[in-house]
Parts: sequence; C-alpha cells; structure tokens
Amino acid sequence: MNLSLRQAIIQRVHGKNDDDLKGVIEDSIDGEERVLPGLGVLFEMIWKNSSADEQNQMVHTLKEHLSHASPTA
Repeated sequence: MNLSLRQAIIQRVHGKNDDDLKGVIEDSIDGEERVLPGLGVLFEMIWKNSSADEQNQMVHTLKEHLSHASPTA
C-alpha cells in the first residue's frame, strides 16, 4: 500500500485516546524538525473542523505569540 504522508500520520494517531494524542503532541513540540509535518497534519484537522470564531481565536493567539517571539529563536 502506498500512503501519502498525510494518510500515514492520520493512520499513526487513529484510534488513540485523549492522553495518547496529548502525548503525541507534547512529544513533538520542541522535538526534532522531522516531526513538524505531523503537527501540521494534526493542525489541519483541527482547523478544518473549527468554527470561524475558533479559527479567528487561533489566529489571534498565534499573532500574539509571534509578536513576542524572536525570528531567530
């Protein structure tokens, strides 16, 4: 079977419980850069299943954090 990266990531986390999913996210944050596409796929799922208000809140939160982040960090 030939899976796309997106499909492989979804297959890896499919069926996991809340604690397992939280662990996947927390293990990926500040981890190796090779796991960043996985976080992107998970974020894509969240984004697509969020209301416009929730999306606006995520954008606002991101903008706030970016204003305090160093581009070289």
